[in-house]
Amino acid sequence: MCFSLAWIEQLLIWLVIVVAIVALLKLLLPFILNQLGVAGGIIMQAINIVIWAVILIFVIYFVFALIACLGGGGLPLFPRH
Repeated sequence: MCFSLAWIEQLLIWLVIVVAIVALLKLLLPFILNQLGVAGGIIMQAINIVIWAVILIFVIYFVFALIACLGGGGLPLFPRH
């Protein structure tokens, strides 16, 4: 059952969690780096690159998992209950 309502519900919950974590990191990291006296410009840009790289890797994995699901296999991201 790759595309059931429970699957879509779990997917949307995980998306909200990921977006909230990214937003919090982008909000808090410059403040923390400023308090530590570290030049935050370059470090913050590097952290943004790492965050977006992780998100894009997940998206690529997810797209290929959906393609496998359409081909008749199961979706490896969410275990069957």
